[in-house]
Amino acid sequence: MPALPMYKLIILIEPQADSEEFERRWPEFLAAAERMPGLLRETTSRVDRVLHGSFPVERVHELYFDSLKAAAEAMGSPEGEAAGQVLQAISGGAVTLLFADHTQDELSHIRRHTRGDADVPPGDRA
Repeated sequence: MPALPMYKLIILIEPQADSEEFERRWPEFLAAAERMPGLLRETTSRVDRVLHGSFPVERVHELYFDSLKAAAEAMGSPEGEAAGQVLQAISGGAVTLLFADHTQDELSHIRRHTRGDADVPPGDRA
Protein backbone atom coordinates (compact mmCIF):
# COMPACT_ATOMS: atom_id res chain seq x y z
CA MET A 1 0.00 0.00 0.00
CA PRO A 2 1.44 3.42 -0.91
CA ALA A 3 2.22 6.11 1.64
CA LEU A 4 -0.72 8.06 3.07
CA PRO A 5 -0.10 11.77 3.75
CA MET A 6 -1.45 13.24 6.99
CA TYR A 7 -0.80 16.20 9.21
CA LYS A 8 -0.12 16.02 12.89
CA LEU A 9 0.10 18.08 16.02
CA ILE A 10 3.16 16.99 17.97
CA ILE A 11 3.24 17.73 21.69
CA LEU A 12 6.66 17.51 23.35
CA ILE A 13 6.23 17.26 27.11
CA GLU A 14 9.12 18.21 29.33
CA PRO A 15 9.90 16.49 32.64
CA GLN A 16 7.28 17.48 35.20
CA ALA A 17 7.92 18.95 38.64
CA ASP A 18 5.11 16.81 40.06
CA SER A 19 5.13 13.70 37.89
CA GLU A 20 2.61 11.84 40.08
CA GLU A 21 0.03 14.60 39.66
CA PHE A 22 0.76 14.78 35.92
CA GLU A 23 0.26 11.00 35.56
CA ARG A 24 -2.94 11.13 37.61
CA ARG A 25 -4.38 13.83 35.32
CA TRP A 26 -2.98 12.58 31.98
CA PRO A 27 -6.16 10.57 31.20
CA GLU A 28 -8.13 13.81 31.63
CA PHE A 29 -6.10 15.38 28.81
CA LEU A 30 -6.48 12.25 26.64
CA ALA A 31 -10.26 12.29 27.06
CA ALA A 32 -10.41 15.98 26.12
CA ALA A 33 -8.07 15.60 23.12
CA GLU A 34 -9.99 12.60 21.80
CA ARG A 35 -13.09 14.81 21.44
CA MET A 36 -11.32 17.10 18.94
CA PRO A 37 -13.14 17.12 15.58
CA GLY A 38 -11.33 15.50 12.69
CA LEU A 39 -8.94 13.49 14.87
CA LEU A 40 -7.91 10.35 12.99
CA ARG A 41 -5.58 8.74 15.51
CA GLU A 42 -3.19 9.52 18.31
CA THR A 43 0.02 8.09 19.69
CA THR A 44 1.91 8.53 22.93
CA SER A 45 5.59 7.71 23.40
CA ARG A 46 7.37 7.80 26.73
CA VAL A 47 11.00 8.80 26.23
CA ASP A 48 13.21 6.56 28.38
CA ARG A 49 16.61 7.77 27.14
CA VAL A 50 18.15 10.51 25.08
CA LEU A 51 20.73 9.24 22.63
CA HIS A 52 22.01 12.62 21.49
CA GLY A 53 21.15 16.22 22.27
CA SER A 54 19.90 17.97 25.34
CA PHE A 55 16.26 18.92 24.70
CA PRO A 56 14.37 17.79 27.82
CA VAL A 57 11.44 15.64 26.70
CA GLU A 58 9.84 12.84 28.67
CA ARG A 59 6.81 12.22 26.49
CA VAL A 60 5.76 12.79 22.90
CA HIS A 61 2.07 12.85 22.07
CA GLU A 62 0.88 13.04 18.47
CA LEU A 63 -2.59 13.85 17.15
CA TYR A 64 -3.17 13.00 13.46
CA PHE A 65 -5.48 14.79 11.02
CA ASP A 66 -6.17 14.75 7.27
CA SER A 67 -4.63 18.17 6.65
CA LEU A 68 -3.13 21.27 8.24
CA LYS A 69 -6.53 22.92 7.87
CA ALA A 70 -8.22 20.09 9.79
CA ALA A 71 -5.55 20.21 12.52
CA ALA A 72 -5.82 23.99 12.89
CA GLU A 73 -9.63 23.81 12.98
CA ALA A 74 -9.49 21.10 15.63
CA MET A 75 -7.16 23.18 17.79
CA GLY A 76 -9.43 26.22 17.43
CA SER A 77 -12.60 24.29 18.20
CA PRO A 78 -14.16 24.38 21.67
CA GLU A 79 -12.96 20.79 22.18
CA GLY A 80 -9.42 21.70 21.09
CA GLU A 81 -9.35 24.73 23.36
CA ALA A 82 -10.58 22.61 26.27
CA ALA A 83 -7.85 20.02 25.61
CA GLY A 84 -5.26 22.80 25.47
CA GLN A 85 -6.44 24.18 28.80
CA VAL A 86 -6.17 20.77 30.44
CA LEU A 87 -2.71 20.25 28.97
CA GLN A 88 -1.52 23.63 30.24
CA ALA A 89 -2.98 22.96 33.68
CA ILE A 90 -1.40 19.53 34.11
CA SER A 91 1.98 20.45 32.59
CA GLY A 92 2.47 23.93 34.00
CA GLY A 93 3.15 25.01 30.41
CA ALA A 94 6.24 22.79 30.10
CA VAL A 95 5.29 21.70 26.58
CA THR A 96 6.24 22.49 23.00
CA LEU A 97 3.64 22.21 20.22
CA LEU A 98 4.61 21.57 16.61
CA PHE A 99 2.69 21.07 13.37
CA ALA A 100 4.26 18.64 10.89
CA ASP A 101 3.28 16.95 7.68
CA HIS A 102 3.43 13.20 8.06
CA THR A 103 3.80 10.41 5.57
CA GLN A 104 3.67 6.84 6.70
CA ASP A 105 4.55 3.84 4.59
CA GLU A 106 4.14 0.12 5.15
CA LEU A 107 7.37 -1.87 5.45
CA SER A 108 6.25 -4.26 2.69
CA HIS A 109 5.93 -1.30 0.31
CA ILE A 110 9.33 0.08 1.34
CA ARG A 111 11.01 -3.29 0.89
CA ARG A 112 9.48 -3.73 -2.55
CA HIS A 113 11.17 -0.50 -3.64
CA THR A 114 14.50 -1.28 -2.00
CA ARG A 115 14.67 -4.63 -3.84
CA GLY A 116 14.38 -2.84 -7.17
CA ASP A 117 10.88 -4.17 -7.86
CA ALA A 118 9.41 -0.70 -8.42
CA ASP A 119 9.72 -0.93 -12.24
CA VAL A 120 8.69 -4.57 -12.53
CA PRO A 121 5.01 -5.16 -13.42
CA PRO A 122 3.11 -6.80 -10.52
CA GLY A 123 2.50 -10.03 -12.48
CA ASP A 124 6.26 -10.45 -13.13
CA ARG A 125 7.34 -10.12 -9.49
CA ALA A 126 8.55 -13.20 -7.65
